[in-house]
Amino acid sequence: MQYLDLAPVARMAGTIRLPGSKSISNRTLLLAALARGTTEVRGVLDAEDVEHMLEALAALGVGVTPTGGPRNFAVRGVGGEIPVKRARLFLGNAGTAFRPLTAVLAVAGGDYELTGSARMHERPIGDLVDALRALGADIRYLGREGYPPLAIGRGKILSGGTVAIRGEVSSQFASALLMALPMAGGGATVDIVGELVSRPYVEMTLNLMARFCVAAEETSLQRIRIPTDAAYSSPGTIDVEGDASSASYFLAAGAIAGGPVRVEGVGRGSIQGDVGFAATLEQMGAIVQWQSNAIEVRGNQGLTAIDADFNRMPDAAMTAAVVALFARGTSTLRNIGNWRVKETDRIAAMATELRKLGAEVAEGRDWLSITPPPKLRPATIDTYDDHRIAMCFSLAALGGVAVRINDPDCVRKTFPEYFAEFKALAQP
Repeated sequence: MQYLDLAPVARMAGTIRLPGSKSISNRTLLLAALARGTTEVRGVLDAEDVEHMLEALAALGVGVTPTGGPRNFAVRGVGGEIPVKRARLFLGNAGTAFRPLTAVLAVAGGDYELTGSARMHERPIGDLVDALRALGADIRYLGREGYPPLAIGRGKILSGGTVAIRGEVSSQFASALLMALPMAGGGATVDIVGELVSRPYVEMTLNLMARFCVAAEETSLQRIRIPTDAAYSSPGTIDVEGDASSASYFLAAGAIAGGPVRVEGVGRGSIQGDVGFAATLEQMGAIVQWQSNAIEVRGNQGLTAIDADFNRMPDAAMTAAVVALFARGTSTLRNIGNWRVKETDRIAAMATELRKLGAEVAEGRDWLSITPPPKLRPATIDTYDDHRIAMCFSLAALGGVAVRINDPDCVRKTFPEYFAEFKALAQP
C-alpha cells in the first residue's frame, strides 16, 4: 500500500491485547536455540524482524516447529554448538537479530556472512566488532569499515578475562556480547565504557539469560560478570510479554482522546523499560490505572508539557514527541542521541514531520523540543521505512485533522495489524 488516509478521530476507547515484544521474542528464540533441551516459546511476535531470526536459526540447523496456539514454537536447543558451520544470512533491518547473531557466530567456530538491507548497512556495528576481536574473534568488514555486511571466520574466543564495550551508541552491543559469552565457557567480565543508553534493554537481556540458567553478576552499573562454566539450559516453557513500545501508541490515544483505553499483555510486572511511558502520561496529566498485566489510561481535561530524559525508553520517546502536540507548553525530550542510528535518523525525521503538522520544533545532537500549534494542520507524513514513525504519527488524527501516512506497510517490521487495531478503537 502506497499510503493510508486516516480520518479525524473524536475519541479512542476500548481494549487491545498486545502482540508479543520484538526484543523479547528475538532474544528468547536465540537463547532457546543455544540452550540444552527443548523450549516452548509462547506468544512470539508475528512480524518481519522476528521472521528474520526464525529463518536464520533454521539456516543454522536449529529445529524450530510450531506447536499450535497463536505463535507458539518448540525450539530444540543445540547446547551451545551451532550445527551448520557455513552459512550466508540476510537479516533485513533487524538489529535485534543482526547484533546478537554477530556475537554468537563469532564464537561458533564456523564461516558466516551476515548481510542486511541498505539501511542496516548504514547502522554502526564497530563497537561490537572491536569487543569481539579483542576476545579473539575473526571478523572482517565486507564494505565500509565499522558497518555491515560482515564475514565471520573461525576465530579462537578466549574464555575468562575482561572485555570493554562502549555503551553510548546502542545497548544491543552489550546485550549481544553478554548472550554470546556463555558459549565460550563463561568467566568473562564485561566493562561498559561511558553511559549505557537504553539500560532497561540490557536488564531485559540479563533477566532472560537467568531464565535460561545463566545468572550474570552485576558488580556495578558498568561491570557485568558471566559465571564460570556458564551454560544455557531450557526452562521448559517461556511466555513472551506484550510489546511495551507498541502499547505506547494506544496508551497515548487514551490520554489524548478521552479513553479509557486498556492494553493487556504488559503491566507493573513488565521487564521492559518502555512500560514507563505510562508514568510519563501520568506526569502529563492523564489518569493511569496499573495492574500486574494490564494498563488503562484515560484523559483528564488536557495534558501539560514535559521536560524529561528518555534514555531508558527511546522508542516510547517517539510517541511522547507526538503527544507533545496535544500538551500545553513546550515539551523537551532529552538524551535521545541514539535515535540517529536507528531505522532512520529519527531526530531529523521526527522534526520534519512534526513541522508539517504546524509544530514549532528545535533539535540538537541528542534532544528535541516541540511547541504545539494553536490548531494542527492536515498533513502527509513520510515514514522513512520506519515502523515507529508510521505508528506514532497516526495519533495526529486525534487532533481533528485528516492525516495521510505514506508507506504504511512499513509497520510489518513489528506490528503488521497496527492500523486495523487503531481503527477498531477509533470513534469517528
